Amino acid sequence: MAQSLWLSCVDQLAQELPEQQFNTWIRPLSAQMNEDFSKLTLFVANRFKLDWVRAQYGSRISMMLEKLYGQSIQVELAITPREASVKTASAVAESDLVSIEESSEIGEDKSAAGSKNRLNSILTFEALIEGTANRMARAAAMHVATMPGHLYNPLFIYGGVGLGKTHLMHAVGNRLLVDRPGARVLYIHAEQFVSDVVKAYQRKTFDEFKERYHSLDLLLIDDVQFFANKDRTQEEFFNAFEALLTKKSHIVMTSDTYPKGLTAIHERLVSRFDSGLTVGIEPPELEMRVAILINKARVEGTEMPEEVAFFVAKNVRSNVRELEGALRKILAYSRFNQKEISIALAREALRDLLSIQNRQISVENIQKTVADYYKIKVADMYSKKRPASIARPRQIAMYLAKELTQKSLPEIGELFGGRDHTTVLHAVRKIGGERQQMTDLNQQLHVLEQTLKG
Repeated sequence: MAQSLWLSCVDQLAQELPEQQFNTWIRPLSAQMNEDFSKLTLFVANRFKLDWVRAQYGSRISMMLEKLYGQSIQVELAITPREASVKTASAVAESDLVSIEESSEIGEDKSAAGSKNRLNSILTFEALIEGTANRMARAAAMHVATMPGHLYNPLFIYGGVGLGKTHLMHAVGNRLLVDRPGARVLYIHAEQFVSDVVKAYQRKTFDEFKERYHSLDLLLIDDVQFFANKDRTQEEFFNAFEALLTKKSHIVMTSDTYPKGLTAIHERLVSRFDSGLTVGIEPPELEMRVAILINKARVEGTEMPEEVAFFVAKNVRSNVRELEGALRKILAYSRFNQKEISIALAREALRDLLSIQNRQISVENIQKTVADYYKIKVADMYSKKRPASIARPRQIAMYLAKELTQKSLPEIGELFGGRDHTTVLHAVRKIGGERQQMTDLNQQLHVLEQTLKG
């Protein structure tokens, strides 16, 4: 119960804060709750971080906990003890828990190329729900895990936040270590690589730096878009990249966009990123979302009725992380109120989310918002006119209608001037496919989605 409460709080912070703020200040936190729920102690790595978290996030965390629990909970901050076994929030983005020993190393910015591989042993291929959204990426990752150093080197996985990119990387490392326990494997976030480069530069220890990174059998590096505008880091990563490929070691990377969509990254590095196999992960389809919810609930020791899973999956569409957040709210609400999980309970637990969707997102609102954005008339959305300046925004509006509302394809077609459902399906597939390849379109859709969601 305490664990669910804290995870629900962290999930809410993940949705409210910019990703970099969340990763820097909230993810490394560890939490310990008193048995009577009167006090929550948050552990941080050092005094500076303690003061900063208290000043910037302390009151917000307190209010959030009170809202979730229904009564006030005292929040204290403390320096992480050397030997501890409290649970951490750092793995919330990947729906798992790691030991405080590991998170404290991250918080203290120790070198990521030490003896630890930083793999999360629970993030395996077996724990990953497979669907059309991730099937190709999963198959490629499995191939790398079983035959490293051969095909698909490097493997570049891209997609939006919370779709399972990091899970796949951990799965590769974990599977390789099953077959080759002595392999030198390292999972690292791009920001930590930047930090290691800075330290090596300051301390003049580049020989040690190169020895650590260039001797790996498998390097798993998350969010390479963070290398943007960091010339020295890009140079050192290029050198490590070349050294690892020369010795037939494997490299797996993730990013929020495909290689050629990266900005402020040297062309020669982008060319290397694109030299192996590039695969995307899309938001999960309905059936996959249902399976994820049922599986995650089971991991939490709870059976979620299928009809409840369908209800949640229909209302939470964007990514796995938001699905997990919705699940935590439902589980916490069920436990706090001692009620069985049902559609009525789920609707009550997610009332804020559902009220926002019901209030703001309709096909008519989408048509008006898209028309205003592309400077065409709303009437053009359901007219028979077909010039590109009108047809393109119309297809985008159809795509957003399918993504952001519960309307069926025939219902959407009817609202766009009585068009056939196959016309809507074509638009959805066309815009969805182009979104993965066209950075400008992806940005436009992101702006429209944020406008519609308020």
